[in-house]
Amino acid sequence: MDFCSIASGSSGNCTYTGTDHTALLVDAGVSARQIEKGLKSIDRAATDIDGILVTHEHSDHIKGLGVLSRRYGIPIYGTKGTLNAIANCSSLGTIDAGLYREIHVDEDFQVGDVTVHPFEIPHDAAQPSAYRISHEETSVAVVTDLGVFSDYIIENMKDLDAVLLEANHDIRMLQAGPYPYYLKQRILGTHGHLSNENAGRLLCRVLHDNLKHIFLGHLSKENNYDALAYETVCMEVTMGENPYKASDFQIRVAERSEVSQLVTV
Repeated sequence: MDFCSIASGSSGNCTYTGTDHTALLVDAGVSARQIEKGLKSIDRAATDIDGILVTHEHSDHIKGLGVLSRRYGIPIYGTKGTLNAIANCSSLGTIDAGLYREIHVDEDFQVGDVTVHPFEIPHDAAQPSAYRISHEETSVAVVTDLGVFSDYIIENMKDLDAVLLEANHDIRMLQAGPYPYYLKQRILGTHGHLSNENAGRLLCRVLHDNLKHIFLGHLSKENNYDALAYETVCMEVTMGENPYKASDFQIRVAERSEVSQLVTV
C-alpha cells in the first residue's frame, strides 16, 4: 500500500492511500486545486480516486470536498451524522445525494481491493470517525481530532504498518497563547485535540517491530511547530515504558502545505 500526506494541519487536511487497483483520500480539507496538484506530484490523478473517507464535517477536513466530488463523481464515505452535516454545509455547494455512502463505526466495508475499518473518535463534531485501511496483510491509519485516547482507540491502532497521528499542540504554548479561554478549554478537553505529549504516549502503546512509518499531523499553526512536536513525541517514545527508542522508527512531521514523501508498505 502507498501512503502520503497531501496536506496536514489546523488549516487543512488530506491524506492519500492506495494499492495498484484502488485509490482513496481521507478528508479533503484543502482546495480541490491543491489536492489535484498534490496528487500529480506523486504521479496520481483525481480521476484515479475511488472514494473520499470523511472523518468529520469541520472545514479543515471538507473544504475541497464539494468541488472534488462534483468534478470527478467521487463517492463520499462517512457516518450518518457526518453526511447529514456535510449536506447542510452551504459553503460546499450542492452535492449529488447519490455520491453519499453511509458507513457505520466498527463495521468494515470494501472499496475495490481495500478493506476500510472506521472507528469512533472523541471530538466535538456530529459523528466523527478515524479510519484504518487494509490490503491483504498491510494496514495504515489516519487518526486525528481526538481529545483523549482509550483502550478502544489503542486496539484499533494495533499492528499498523504506517500511521498519520495527530500531534496538535504544545500545552504551554496553547495556555500562554492568544486564543480566548473557551477555545483553549475546547482544545484541551476530552473532545478536542491531542497534545504532543499525549500523541507520544499513545504512540508508545501501539509501537511494534513492523511499524515502518509514523507521520505526526494536524499541527496547530498558532500553538505548535514542527521541531517541538517531533522532539516531544520522540522524547515520550524514548523515555516511555516500552522497549523502543524513537530512533528505531521513521518519525516525521506531515507538513501543512507540502506533500510528504510517498511511502510504500
